[in-house]
Amino acid sequence: MKKVKKFSLTLLPFTLIVPLISITVLFWLIFLLSDEPLKTLYFFFIGPFRNTLSFGNMLNAAVPLILGGLGISIAMKAGHLNLGGEGQVYFGAFVTTAAALSMPALGAIGACIAVMAGCAASGAMAAISGLCKAKWNTSELITSFLLSSAVIPIVNYFVSGPFLDVESSLVTTKKIQQNMRLVQLLKPSSLNSGVYIALAAVVFIHIFLTGTKKGYEFRMAGNNELFARYGGINTKLNTVLAIAISGAFYGLAGSVAVLGTHHAVIKEFSAGLGWNGLAAALIAGFYPAAVIPSALFLSWITAGGRIAMMNTGLTFEVVNIVQAVILFLATSVYIKKRG
Repeated sequence: MKKVKKFSLTLLPFTLIVPLISITVLFWLIFLLSDEPLKTLYFFFIGPFRNTLSFGNMLNAAVPLILGGLGISIAMKAGHLNLGGEGQVYFGAFVTTAAALSMPALGAIGACIAVMAGCAASGAMAAISGLCKAKWNTSELITSFLLSSAVIPIVNYFVSGPFLDVESSLVTTKKIQQNMRLVQLLKPSSLNSGVYIALAAVVFIHIFLTGTKKGYEFRMAGNNELFARYGGINTKLNTVLAIAISGAFYGLAGSVAVLGTHHAVIKEFSAGLGWNGLAAALIAGFYPAAVIPSALFLSWITAGGRIAMMNTGLTFEVVNIVQAVILFLATSVYIKKRG
């Protein structure tokens, strides 16, 4: 059985490989594709830190990536990969919004109930993949991805149909009440108290994985499922539980996005969050504390690209290329480490 590793300075080179190579690729792309490379570099690297609005929005964009990265990490620590993040974020956000709209008078209590409903819905959705894995040994990669792909158009139907806000110029649901929204922090940016939820979640997952019996069982099964089974651990139950918790954290990411940033479900607002959450977890090596800097790195890349696009001739496709490189490199590094 492999020895369970703890995050340490010896693992930092692996964690830094992906950002360093990605930044190098970004430099080359800017110099090749931009008519004003130096100006573009300035706006790309410095732009997100120029004012409170840009800086706060960059930090806020990292929050759902942290929560999604934690969801992926806890599933991977148990030896499973949840690829349904896209649909789970979207479904959790919709259920949270629907619940919040149904009880506007309850205020903060109603918001808590709505968040729990969103997390439970996404967790139950993910648990289906865990159940298929435990009962029939069906690949959770395939089932979670297929379920996600099926749920997205269903949510789209409700957003653009029964829950559509006809007074809005966007395809969106009605906005939740002011008394249910998270507290805004760095005005006029979108940063809100959801950042505290994300940081608390990191601490919770770290303690759960390293300081509880169930967390030990997850890590044991992730390192050697056969050995864990012979040791008396119910690996089938833990499979369902780990993937369900993973989905619940994706649902929490959607809930926080609704209560703190959008205050409604805009059609397909969460596109890309699932994959970026996976990238954040891969860069972090699935260590909860390391998810924070990796999520900040990804949100900085996105924010810098958007600001550079608005101020120079850079196209946003450059950011998409860099994000693809990040996902490819992070996956490659992980496979190499596992091999």
